Amino acid sequence: MIRILALPSGLSPSYSSSLSKNEQAILNALVSSPVLYTYPNEQQLRFEIALRANIVQAAVDLAKSRARFAIFRFSRCNSEFWERDERGGFQLRPGIPPSEAIKDIFVNSERYAFECATAIVIVFYKAVLDTIDVSAFNRLFADLLLYDWHTDRDLGIHTKKGEHFLPGDCLYFKNPEFDPTTPQWQGENTIYLGNGLFYGHGIGIHPKEVIIDALNRKRKPGATKSAYLLPQITQVNFTYLSQFARPLNEFRLPLRPSFIIGTLGSATFLYR
Repeated sequence: MIRILALPSGLSPSYSSSLSKNEQAILNALVSSPVLYTYPNEQQLRFEIALRANIVQAAVDLAKSRARFAIFRFSRCNSEFWERDERGGFQLRPGIPPSEAIKDIFVNSERYAFECATAIVIVFYKAVLDTIDVSAFNRLFADLLLYDWHTDRDLGIHTKKGEHFLPGDCLYFKNPEFDPTTPQWQGENTIYLGNGLFYGHGIGIHPKEVIIDALNRKRKPGATKSAYLLPQITQVNFTYLSQFARPLNEFRLPLRPSFIIGTLGSATFLYR
């Protein structure tokens, strides 16, 4: 369910839509969710939809790229943009705009290899770059480091308990009885793409059952506990990042006959 605290006076929601197909799917998921999502205004809702769609697209693009999976010891990067540190992380080179360095991962992907947590962080950074003002991105992330879950605080990554996830959310598959000789398979960080599909670096784009089967094949001998999807959701800070948004298409709530609209005071609710 969506709650918008303030709509312009006299607003008449439209049945036409400026949203892309992927964005409309995200709006539908928000409206259909049993979780209440509250926004101060339409613009905040529009930004989150755009950023979620860009997270999905960045995940698909990385899945199609030639970037490879590697544990930290064998990670690699394009030395024109990054310095590989002793831990296997990538530190932005002095004088390089972070926007150009992030884009290079997708342009010269064959020069990169990293593990699944770093892949998720890269997806988040690329999506934010595609959604906010470039100069703001370069200012916010001027000292960029790509290493595991070490992220800039302006990205606002946080994890919360929950089972109702949306396209663009990061979810974790835990493998409780992984083979200790291959600790990289103790779990898989993924991006939910919608339609029951997840992207995990090193595994690809698959339904939940396929990812669980892949992890189960990496268990220790005699293991009896299956891998499973943890009931937690990891996200960027949509609200904070929205202040740096690029201009978005004029937005009027694109309604569908299946949507139910309600009002309470100045707030408008969408659900079905």
